[in-house]
Amino acid sequence: MSVQALPQQPILKSLNSTNNSEMTRYKQAQFADEDSSSIGSIQINETTRSPTMHIRYHTARGTSLWHARSKLEKVLLLLVLGSLVTIVVLASILATESTRILHVQPHVDSNIYKDGSMLSGDSPMPCLDKHCIFAASEILHSIDSSVDPCTDFYGFACNQWIKNNPIPDGKSMWGTFGKLEQQNQLVVKNVLERPEADFKSKAEKKAKLYYASCLDEDETMEKLGADPLLKLLKSVGGWNVTANASGFDLSKWSLQKSLQVLQIKYNMGGLFGWAVGEDDRNSSKHIIQIDQGGLTLPSRDNYLNKTANAKILAAYLDYMTKVSVLLGANESEARRQMTEVIAFETKLAGITTPQDQRRDDEENYHLMTIHELQDKAPFINWRDHFEEAFRLVKRKITEKENVVVYAPDYLKKLNELIVEFQTTDEKKIILNNYLVWQTVRTLTACLSKAFRDAYKGLRKALIGSDGGEEPWRYCVSDTTNVLGFAIGAMFVREVFHGESKPRAEEMINEVRNAFKENLDTLVWMDNETRKLAEEKADAITDMIGFPDYILNPEELDKKYQELNIDPKAYFDNNINFNIYSLKKNLEKLDQPVNKSRWGMTPPTVNAYYTPTKNQIVFPAGILQLPFFDMKNPKSLNYGAMGVVMGHELTHAFDDQGREYDKYGNLHQWWNNKTVERFKKQTDCFNKQYSSYKVNGKNLNGKQTMGENIADNGGLKAAFHA
Repeated sequence: MSVQALPQQPILKSLNSTNNSEMTRYKQAQFADEDSSSIGSIQINETTRSPTMHIRYHTARGTSLWHARSKLEKVLLLLVLGSLVTIVVLASILATESTRILHVQPHVDSNIYKDGSMLSGDSPMPCLDKHCIFAASEILHSIDSSVDPCTDFYGFACNQWIKNNPIPDGKSMWGTFGKLEQQNQLVVKNVLERPEADFKSKAEKKAKLYYASCLDEDETMEKLGADPLLKLLKSVGGWNVTANASGFDLSKWSLQKSLQVLQIKYNMGGLFGWAVGEDDRNSSKHIIQIDQGGLTLPSRDNYLNKTANAKILAAYLDYMTKVSVLLGANESEARRQMTEVIAFETKLAGITTPQDQRRDDEENYHLMTIHELQDKAPFINWRDHFEEAFRLVKRKITEKENVVVYAPDYLKKLNELIVEFQTTDEKKIILNNYLVWQTVRTLTACLSKAFRDAYKGLRKALIGSDGGEEPWRYCVSDTTNVLGFAIGAMFVREVFHGESKPRAEEMINEVRNAFKENLDTLVWMDNETRKLAEEKADAITDMIGFPDYILNPEELDKKYQELNIDPKAYFDNNINFNIYSLKKNLEKLDQPVNKSRWGMTPPTVNAYYTPTKNQIVFPAGILQLPFFDMKNPKSLNYGAMGVVMGHELTHAFDDQGREYDKYGNLHQWWNNKTVERFKKQTDCFNKQYSSYKVNGKNLNGKQTMGENIADNGGLKAAFHA
């Protein structure tokens, strides 16, 4: 499904991925700040089906509420969400402009808790138990009663929160999602710093070792400097930018060999992305998927609109040059060659399709054999490429193997571009420089501080902050990326209470029922489609908190059995994890789809919908205050967590989710006339959101169509639940 997002990850590594774990997209309700990971997280590849084609970081299918949006759209979303949640909350707590809780008018609500129990329906008293008072206090410390809510509701609802919660160092934006994520990181940090004897499984001990390698308290990374990467560069045939240091020899170079080494041996990216994922049209099976990819910057527009993005392009070139010099290059020569790499990436940007034009999954899906793919894009031998990859899992690949291509036009144009760049030695060098750069930039976060500092200027240009958070936050986030379910086991034992699951289940069912009731009011939907839509809503499964297996040490150890971790070898640990992730992905090709597989780790402050599984998932990380608490009044739980639940459920029926039936298979199951009327409704959404401006620039209502539909549908379902 078009737009995706990743579980939170350090910005250096999120910037560095172009080959994906699963070419899959999951509808992810990520209201979190755009740089809410320890260093920050940005979507790097607008032009790919998933923002990253790197197996390491992409873990489940669906679409992201947050990473689908531009920075301007994210600012507006934060404003809208803050206002919407506060509307629901204030309705049950505030009846006057008074800021004294005891002066709130009595509100009859049979679902409000008092002294640990629920008030009866005829109680005339407001809730005065500590949980209600705490919630009211939080609200009263957020609102600004000096502002007229009828003229500036956002200011009324949020001014004091903004004043009381300054943006932390290293962040360019801040909100309740980022705040909760930092609280979760602190929980994980405290657990990781306990004695090894306290851990329940070998996997958890591996997490502690990886965390230690990242912290690098004995400064092993500083002592090694550039050596680990220089050694790797020699193994991939060298890099002309640092020819003296890495031994590049053009006479021994070929595109086929270079791609096989970089994409398969080291699981890096470049030019295109591929992975094993769930077949959209037969969601019970896995299939090889291929898509456009290969850009470093977040948007193709960063390359093509040079005037508006001049600062970003200049910062990108500076970053590339600094890294090259650290690897032994001459500065002026490095700048010249990196300028050529940016020019090549600009050509790639020119042949990629914008994300807002890739929202129809039925149009994007192209099933073909490898033999047919070879005819369409012969710039490499595809059978040999995949044969080399699947040798890792002892799986034969023939020309009859089926693949799904999501961007055949891109591959056709890419073929023409590759032909052009193999006509002279100079152009071959540029092509190889580009490919090796995709690996170099991925691994700079695993080297000494000088390499990590080189990125600050580009980060500042992209998101307005050059970082500065504590190293432990980076390392908690990175450890969660690598051993997320081992971290999840520790996190769940610390903070997640079992009774939250049944209450969350109850909420989901109530939101679902409210959503279904609303289907009867849709005059544009015919009765046959309405019946099928109700069946799909009933068929949506949910997973809450965490997968049960993570609390079973033997099963958890089995998951990470093949992953080797050295507490003094952070660079090697990352290489090992890339290879481990690639193998795990390839193994799935002949395996049936596991409908209960989690694509998000338990500590994550997020949620997602998976169209091919027709499934919604809510990790333990988000099932906490201020979004959810067993002692909260219903108004608070539904105003926050209920909206998230409704958002994910509505994704099953947005402009992309509606293309998948109740079994998760892609095909047209709506009546033709209903589809036409639905598209007219979505045109209204497009016009509405495209008319909004932030900093004088209009938003892209088409690009975020699915998220806008889910925002509105989710709020409505939660309110009526």
